[in-house]
Amino acid sequence: MKRKPTPIDELGGLLRSAFGHAEFRPLQEKVCRAVTRGDDALLVMPTGAGKSLCFQLPGLARAGTTIVLSPLIALMEDQVAALKGRGIAAERIHSGRDRLDSRNVCQDYLEGELDFLFVAPERLAVPGFPEMLAKRPPVLIAVDEAHCISHWGHDFRPDYRMLSQRLPLLRPAPVIALTATATPLVQRDIIEQLEIPEARKFIHGFRRTNIAVEVVEARPSARATLVQKVLCDARRRPAIVYTPTRKESVALAAELNQSFPAAAYHAGLSSEARDRANRVFEYGEVEVIVASIAFGMGIDKSDIRTVIHTGLPGTLEGYYQEIGRAGRDGEPARAILLYSWADRRTHEYFLERDYPEPSVLGKIYGALTDRPQSANELRRGLDLDDEVFATALEKLWIHRGARVDPEESVVRGEPNWRSPYEAQLAHRREHIERMTSFASGRGCRMLHLVRHFGDQHDSGEGCGTCDQCAPGDSLVNSFRRPEGIEIEVLAAVLSLLAERDGRTSGQLHSETQSDSGLDRKRFELLLDGLGRAGLVDVRGDSFEKGGRTIHFQRVWLTRRGGLAKQGDLDEVLVVDPVKAPPKKRKTKGKAKAASKRAAPVRTALDDAEAALFEKLREWRLEEARRRRTPAFRILSDKTLAAICRARPVDEEDLLDISGIGPAKARKYGRKILAVIDTE
Repeated sequence: MKRKPTPIDELGGLLRSAFGHAEFRPLQEKVCRAVTRGDDALLVMPTGAGKSLCFQLPGLARAGTTIVLSPLIALMEDQVAALKGRGIAAERIHSGRDRLDSRNVCQDYLEGELDFLFVAPERLAVPGFPEMLAKRPPVLIAVDEAHCISHWGHDFRPDYRMLSQRLPLLRPAPVIALTATATPLVQRDIIEQLEIPEARKFIHGFRRTNIAVEVVEARPSARATLVQKVLCDARRRPAIVYTPTRKESVALAAELNQSFPAAAYHAGLSSEARDRANRVFEYGEVEVIVASIAFGMGIDKSDIRTVIHTGLPGTLEGYYQEIGRAGRDGEPARAILLYSWADRRTHEYFLERDYPEPSVLGKIYGALTDRPQSANELRRGLDLDDEVFATALEKLWIHRGARVDPEESVVRGEPNWRSPYEAQLAHRREHIERMTSFASGRGCRMLHLVRHFGDQHDSGEGCGTCDQCAPGDSLVNSFRRPEGIEIEVLAAVLSLLAERDGRTSGQLHSETQSDSGLDRKRFELLLDGLGRAGLVDVRGDSFEKGGRTIHFQRVWLTRRGGLAKQGDLDEVLVVDPVKAPPKKRKTKGKAKAASKRAAPVRTALDDAEAALFEKLREWRLEEARRRRTPAFRILSDKTLAAICRARPVDEEDLLDISGIGPAKARKYGRKILAVIDTE
């Protein structure tokens, strides 16, 4: 390696010689200068906008080894391969590499042979590893996917929380935290958690001028037909279609494949199958990838023309990151979101499943003492459902209300667990609320996203291309002129706002409903039309009630709306809702079965399965002791029972089991299959 430091004024030359770029993209030079100078920095910039260069160039300029902490192995592998391809010495250490390879990489690091060392964050928990890195301090520390460190981030990783304890060993190297998805709240938390209070903040580039966003309310039964309709036009391909579940991705891919090449991509596929699907998509052999929301990061295909979501995403941050895969070549692209209120109910169901009410955690905490109790005895004494108890105990452990050892022996923890847990629960509810507000909201879609991320350099103007700014260009939504009583309601709304501006949408509906008889849904569609015509401005507002944030819409008259005459109402376009077959009703028998309380996992296994279950529990206990973490952090009893029933023979079978994703399959797959083979 033996590079010499590059003066700040010569960064442009290093950009050309090391990376082959003629010039910087917007904001890159300012960030690179600050980090090269030695400033800590937080960079929030969309996927595809060139974040990686903002640590790679300063790392080379500072002439030493840059340590990059990244939770995404696939992305880590891609970045290392790209750097090596440019003749830059880069290596990585993560769970997918064997011990000998990792040992050799450590030796290269200590001998100063590396420009970049990529490390998975959990490696910092390995005894002696941070101390080894400190023997030869880095010149720069890059924390990639930095939103993972924040409890408020959409992809929180507990392993990232330890960084604040480990980074001081590697200082005084500057720290640059990078992410594509961090709201102002998450930005503040990243800076606090990494203990970089003087960090320069660079928040930029969230306006994608070439992506037109369209949101369509459609029943689930109508969505496959709408996807087919859009993508049958070859100009709309290549495309990514995101589905809420693996099952839907497989079914929709098979349906689309009858018209044009399409393939499914989800976490239940083996790594080889995922790599193959990714490869044929990038090379153009397949024109459409139908991916579950677990679609792997790192895809680098610049000419994606359309991204479609067939359900409401869980977070606005995740949604923005996914639509950001479209149009990276700078050519026009479109993002289409198909949703209904049923999607919100689904998210609320999973929230209730994954975040039990604080009273449940309180029940467990109240039964704890300073005397160790086994988790099973505790559950039986409290008469709680297996799954509810396991989830609640894990949450209580995360928030330090309980201390749990690898054998799952539990003692009482700190008494102040409730407040942070309730804040976390409220924040998760807020994710659902913000995503729903975006889908059902008025005004420019892109501007909504830009404001959500707090972009410091945006113009604040409408995009001119989304379904709100340019309704006539919509691919799925259809529009009509208002008619009859609707025109009278529109005129009444403008008149009421002229009397008192800033009324809520609910107030306006109440004051016009008695004469018109229009239901709330139809009234909201009319209000949308007024907003599209530029006659009103509908803005989100909120208030606190009972510890929860209640969101609503407030309507303001624009200057143009204040001067509007009857003829101006002819410019209003009203959405004509998508029609779909009536929804099938569930039978009483199914509903009753679904409501039954889950039986303990052991009682659902036969003798052979129960024997394997105990062997897997023994393996899990050894693994938990080795990793010094509670056993439920390895795999839950429910997942172990599912393994016993399925008896997987390879990684692909293992990935079909609920509770095992690619990361856990990679980390524990061989060992689990070895336990099964001994039966």
